[in-house]
Amino acid sequence: MLGAAEVRELLERSGLSAKRSLGQNFVADPNTVRRIARVAGVGPGTRVVEVGPGLGSLTLALLDAGADEVVAVEKDGQLAALLPHVLAAHDPGRADRVRLVQADALLVGWADLLGPGPWVLVANLPYNVAVPVLLSVLADAPEVVRLVAMVQKEVADRLVATPGGRAIGVPTVKVAWYGSARTLATVGPEVFVPRPRVESAVVEVVRREPPRPEDPGPVFALVERAYRQRRKMLRASLGAAVGPDAFAAAGVAPTARPEELGVDDWIALAGAVGAGS
Repeated sequence: MLGAAEVRELLERSGLSAKRSLGQNFVADPNTVRRIARVAGVGPGTRVVEVGPGLGSLTLALLDAGADEVVAVEKDGQLAALLPHVLAAHDPGRADRVRLVQADALLVGWADLLGPGPWVLVANLPYNVAVPVLLSVLADAPEVVRLVAMVQKEVADRLVATPGGRAIGVPTVKVAWYGSARTLATVGPEVFVPRPRVESAVVEVVRREPPRPEDPGPVFALVERAYRQRRKMLRASLGAAVGPDAFAAAGVAPTARPEELGVDDWIALAGAVGAGS
């Protein structure tokens, strides 16, 4: 495992630094990465996708937990070049279980990369791309059946929010379409190099069977339209897109505001609109 002193020494020796443009903060606490691997349920037989392995702190913990295979997707070319050396130095007996892919996780073809499942995503996600990465994997990689990611706590709160809460928003509903989300742990800023100004949290999403209909497009379009004017009642924010009959058929009050609705309400509303068109 990599401690804070070793992370700083690695960066200095390699002439590297955390790139703000990529939202990089490196985990530098062995107990934290072991805890993430543990709550993610990683063990013998687990095949793991890790997005943004960075210097390999979490990768080493996944290997130590017994993961059969780790597909590590790293966008930063300098870190991708360094990672194999770190793994070989710290865990030479298991470094061959890591398949390093230098690619942007938002552009990669998951089906070709992974093959048949099941897979588990375990990652310390850069703050600036955490939500897009999670939604991309949920939408395009059904072979990933469980996602466990360390993200900014504010983002975690948004992902696990329930109807009526202040944190609920478009990402909440989209994640709920694909699975159930919950917070597994909170993490302080002191375990990172450099130290961020915010707390982090480990969030889990367990995939469920797709709702009916399976195409989320009409549902997400309604959600996005409503949340552009989230302070307004639905009859105002959705306008002519949803008539009184559709509200009645879906059992949704036209006077409600978007944060009062859960994913099943949005599914019912989109279905009622489709049935009436």
